[in-house]
Amino acid sequence: MSGIDIKPDAQGKVRDLYDLGDSLLLVATDRISAFDYILEDEIPYKGQVLTQISRFWFELLDGVVENHLISCDVEDLPEQFKPYADYLAGRFMLVKKADMFPTECIVRGYLAGSGLKEYEKEGTVCGIELPEGLINSSQLPAPIFTPSTKAEIGDHDENISFERCAEIIGEENATKLRDLSIRVYETARDHAEKQGIIIADTKFEFGVLDGQVILADEVLTPDSSRFWPGDEYEPGCDQPSFDKQFVRDWLNANWDRTGNPPRLPQEIIDKTSEKYIQAYEKITGKPFEPVR
Repeated sequence: MSGIDIKPDAQGKVRDLYDLGDSLLLVATDRISAFDYILEDEIPYKGQVLTQISRFWFELLDGVVENHLISCDVEDLPEQFKPYADYLAGRFMLVKKADMFPTECIVRGYLAGSGLKEYEKEGTVCGIELPEGLINSSQLPAPIFTPSTKAEIGDHDENISFERCAEIIGEENATKLRDLSIRVYETARDHAEKQGIIIADTKFEFGVLDGQVILADEVLTPDSSRFWPGDEYEPGCDQPSFDKQFVRDWLNANWDRTGNPPRLPQEIIDKTSEKYIQAYEKITGKPFEPVR
């Protein structure tokens, strides 16, 4: 269900993008993806949660880095979208159009995911040598910048070294994105720790507008980050997280990865929705109030 009869100019796994000329309308749907598939079922309030978390972080990071956000208020919707205000409320961002870098800017503060797999084989993450003796979910001595390529829908992003990133976008740009990414991560990490959340890793996207590098896309959401509950953190094993963990676990137990994914049970849909809402409430310190 798109909720809008206007065809998007581009569509991601979760979001629809409308080109308004000198700006963009980004709409976060309730779609959910897993294992590179867009699932048939939607997660209630997910789009609103993603948008409201991004909005919170853009405001908190003001002064650390410029960003692309113009407005999230329905009064500022372009005329052709105002008939859909009830659907769009809470789930859209009107943003500046930037010339986007073709790389994902990933910062890791803890050892998990593909970084853990590489470390166990090579002792490195994206070519960065790490100390011996680290285990699953270990905190790293310092956050590391591990960029990746941007993949088309259905493909995997590819982890790349800083040197490869510099070849793609130039050394000056790569250095600037690395330094900005780590600064933004550290600012967000410090806030989240006070709220009882560990940001294990996260993905940023940057672009250039009027000669200035700005933070764009969504930022520090459960779809672009690993959020772990601080009071349950225990190195040496996978951590519980505020994201689509219930969906991935259920699919792993009930699907052999052949053919299309099965429909999700209502219990899994409800639990996943609750996790996204908990992420919002923990990070912002405010109760989640659906925009209707």
